[in-house]
Amino acid sequence: VRTGDHILITDSAYDPTRSFANGMLKMMGVETTYYDPLIGADIESLFQENTKLVFTETPGSLTFEVQDLPAIIAAAKKRDLFVITDNTWATPLFLNPLALGADITVNAATKYMGGHSDVMMGAATANERTFKKLRRTAYQLGQTVSADDAFLVLRGLRTLGVRLKQHEENALKVAAWLQEHPAVGRVLHPAFEECPGHEIWARDFAGSTGLFSIVLKAGAYDDTAHLVDGMKLFKMGFSWGGYESLILPSDPSGARTATTWQSDGPVIRLHIGLEDTDDLIADLDAGLMRYMSHLGL
Repeated sequence: VRTGDHILITDSAYDPTRSFANGMLKMMGVETTYYDPLIGADIESLFQENTKLVFTETPGSLTFEVQDLPAIIAAAKKRDLFVITDNTWATPLFLNPLALGADITVNAATKYMGGHSDVMMGAATANERTFKKLRRTAYQLGQTVSADDAFLVLRGLRTLGVRLKQHEENALKVAAWLQEHPAVGRVLHPAFEECPGHEIWARDFAGSTGLFSIVLKAGAYDDTAHLVDGMKLFKMGFSWGGYESLILPSDPSGARTATTWQSDGPVIRLHIGLEDTDDLIADLDAGLMRYMSHLGL
């Protein structure tokens, strides 16, 4: 993109993506409009004469809305717009955006591709239409990868398939248990029917991974300290995708402009790792009981 261009970004994008658009791209004179992640083919109504690209992320960060990529891509192609997809959650094993018509797919290799929480790397894969532009830009920006970091991600790729299957199995078991817990109002996991866009996930994805959120029935963000502070196995951390389980209270309302996030209680994002699921459930149960006790429930 260049000065004077307009881009569209899903309202449920990873917060650093929003920060980059509102900071760096705005200083470059690039205008950003955020859109409802469930907009589908109606995204066409947001196109302007100077619209250059559509940025998608499916499922969305924190709230896990699944976007209708084929519909969005079809609308974009009518106007010869570029489509970029953040595919970190699914990885190329569970979703191939390029096969659906996206021009560039990006993955945080720091997460599932590395798989061991010991490397930071990103990957961008392009179709024939955009590859030369992507390669030239990366070269001009001086983007390089050290040999050691490349080795660590290559090591992780060797076990990606078996790890994702275990993350999926563990997460589905824990999520099903949470769905029945009296403190939990909603489970935001694409494989569950109550998750927005579940039917799109069932149509387009080959599986699910270990990251999802729950919405508690009552309380506020500050109350979540009584849940997370006493966890034995779940650690607090932003960068998921390793072997360990993580828990993170969040408030999506501050990172929405095209849509409004409303819920009866706070959002808790969970990454289910490779530990024993009975142990993870026991840890969560103890935490949720502390939370309910604090609220007098």
